[in-house]
Amino acid sequence: MLKDNRKTVNRVLVITLILNIIVMTIKGVVGILTGSLSLQADALHSVTDGANNILGLVATRFSSPYPDRDHPYGHQKFEAVGALGIAAFLGIACFEILQGAVERILEGLSAVEIGTSELWILLIVLGINIFVAFYERSEGKRVGSPILIADAKHTMSDVWVTITVLFGLVGIWQSQVWSLPQLQWLDVVLAFPVALLVFKSGWEVLKANLPWLVDEMAIAPEAIHRVVMEEPGVMNCHDIASRGLLGRQVFIEMHLIVEAPDVETAHQITEAVEARLKARFDPVRVLIHVEPPSYQSEQITF
Repeated sequence: MLKDNRKTVNRVLVITLILNIIVMTIKGVVGILTGSLSLQADALHSVTDGANNILGLVATRFSSPYPDRDHPYGHQKFEAVGALGIAAFLGIACFEILQGAVERILEGLSAVEIGTSELWILLIVLGINIFVAFYERSEGKRVGSPILIADAKHTMSDVWVTITVLFGLVGIWQSQVWSLPQLQWLDVVLAFPVALLVFKSGWEVLKANLPWLVDEMAIAPEAIHRVVMEEPGVMNCHDIASRGLLGRQVFIEMHLIVEAPDVETAHQITEAVEARLKARFDPVRVLIHVEPPSYQSEQITF
């Protein structure tokens, strides 16, 4: 049975949007005050977090699972499109971070001034990021929302970015406290692994959502064949195809060879097959083309 989870998704996105705005503001202010490039890059990454939340709210507005005249297969791919938008934002953030690091190297390093108060503030920010990531991921898995899971990956990349930046800033702070050789270069060097982490998150989001948009196989035809062949009266099935997202919405079509003396019996068998498939793979929509006992085919799939 189809479930409209948009109310839950919207609630989660609004909560995370508010928290991301707080995180973005704190990182930006501290980054400017301390002159830290890596922290300013981290703040830019947090800007994309907020933009992703807004994008997610827009996408879920149009992602009703219920079909209508213009969208007979429902509107759920809007969520996947929104997830691809998140991947695009991550790609832009990666480019901006690398560009800033290269410019800083070419123009010369500038001093970063960091104190214990700024480090404690960043630890609190890190705690907020961790909460948002785990909250979004758990809710996304509970309601089967690709956009929440994608956004949780983005936020988790923000966690690793902030941890990386913190290590660099702690090193710079220690050099200031103990009058050790200056470690200002750490701030710029760490911007590069930060960019790689951002790129990795974008690639994972892209890889998770493209198969749904290009109608990649959702269920192995052999698995569907095994379930169908358990029904009495079924002689064989072939030309099996499936698409969609397992656990969210799957569409299955096939040719079914039945042992039936009349159309009514054939119909009863196909209804039973549909019930078996729904019990195993629900939510699922099944389209069956019935063929007579004399029909032969060695193909399982297209």
